[in-house]
Amino acid sequence: MAERWIEPLGLLQGAAALQAVRDGHALPLAGGPAAFALVRLIEDRRDLGIHSARGLPPGWEALLPPLIRRPQAFAGLPDDRPLVMGILNATPDSFSNGGQHLDPAAAIAAGHAMLEAGADILDIGGESTRPGAPPVTPEEEIARIRPILRELAKAAVVSVDTRHAATMRMALEEGAEIVNDITALRQDAASVRLVQEARAPVVLMHMPVLDPRRMQEATGYADVVLEVARFLRQRVETAEALGIPRGRIAIDPGLGFGKTAAQNLALMERLPLLAGIGCRILVGASRKRFVGSVTGVATPAGRQAGSLAVALAAAAAGATILRVHDVAETAQALRMWRACAEGRSAALD
Repeated sequence: MAERWIEPLGLLQGAAALQAVRDGHALPLAGGPAAFALVRLIEDRRDLGIHSARGLPPGWEALLPPLIRRPQAFAGLPDDRPLVMGILNATPDSFSNGGQHLDPAAAIAAGHAMLEAGADILDIGGESTRPGAPPVTPEEEIARIRPILRELAKAAVVSVDTRHAATMRMALEEGAEIVNDITALRQDAASVRLVQEARAPVVLMHMPVLDPRRMQEATGYADVVLEVARFLRQRVETAEALGIPRGRIAIDPGLGFGKTAAQNLALMERLPLLAGIGCRILVGASRKRFVGSVTGVATPAGRQAGSLAVALAAAAAGATILRVHDVAETAQALRMWRACAEGRSAALD
């Protein structure tokens, strides 16, 4: 069977998107509010050219439903705007804020501050997965995050950022609602069954290898966008076959995980392609090295403006979950972006 993709192009926002859909000139992207007027058709890696979104050749219409239908609300959270996921790393060696939240009291205070600043989800992790970081045992990971997670789960929707089934189990027992796995449930055979039995929402991320220490050795893609999309579609189909409904799955292209700066930018440019998988799209670009490569900012903490630019570009391209360090700034930028795109703001009514 031929491998086919419909890649949305000609994206529209706001009132223009609504009118174009209503008048039959465009289709909603993942249920809207964005819409697309054009598509690129791809078959077995061959570019078959650009077509009107409303004028597909025979046989291609079957690919449209997951692309235009709004995915289910993720973890019961609002589905009418992009969600902000605040990063809370209880590690000594994370690339941006390693060591700041090792003390449970400091981490809990930081989590509450993120919630007040507008975070919808807190993503708590106890292992750095930056290139070259040493691995952490599940026992050490659990010791780092249990007291933080236990307290913050009382006040927030909490996601556990881990690739270990033992840590997932502890986190879910302590009140976490979401599993965020950089290995897309591939590393630990027990993780798929655990997520399925717990009926937990899960984030499946693309990383070309299972060992984060070696991921930057695996950047030899023929077409990074199609290969990431194929991987994610296969992982979603596998999870679904094993009892995890597509509505409980979000997908993450894994910016910075086994990709060069140019490959990260290619994924951002063509992000709407992933909407055809029919899941919520999460983008985590906050303070990453490719932001520094483009902007010339060497220190992660100085990449706030560049990170906000990527977050807004991702939201405009269909991402519905943004994983960020700078919660208040991202929430404010999203409110302003939505007001500009819609030509109005509830605050002014």
